[in-house]
Amino acid sequence: MKREYIIAVLLILVGVFVFLNASKDVSTYATFHEAYGNRVKVVGTLSKDKPMKYDPEKNPNEFSFFMKDSKNVEKTVLLLQPKPQDFELSEQIVVTGKMKNDVFEANEILMKCPSKYKDEEIAVKTNTN
Repeated sequence: MKREYIIAVLLILVGVFVFLNASKDVSTYATFHEAYGNRVKVVGTLSKDKPMKYDPEKNPNEFSFFMKDSKNVEKTVLLLQPKPQDFELSEQIVVTGKMKNDVFEANEILMKCPSKYKDEEIAVKTNTN
């Protein structure tokens, strides 16, 4: 009987530990304006007309680019990771971090890239008409 109580208590402790760690990184979606001092996720698009800076020989874990948020506000984003492959092709970007001195410092990035099926869908639609 005692062994069952010990196992039950251990399972409860593991459950509490998992719950607390999972809820630690719950970032809300925001704009650049709302990102000052808060860790948030900002959804936006790459400003393709502005320069991107990445020098892997100098610092392989530092990549900067310009991004427009959902309110069309443009800011510099400093990603503290290597430049993602096919970054220029992304349709939408989600960066996680916070604003520091008018620069959004991000430590996570998600990219929505164009679908490889998009052209095929267009071709199918035009062929059926």
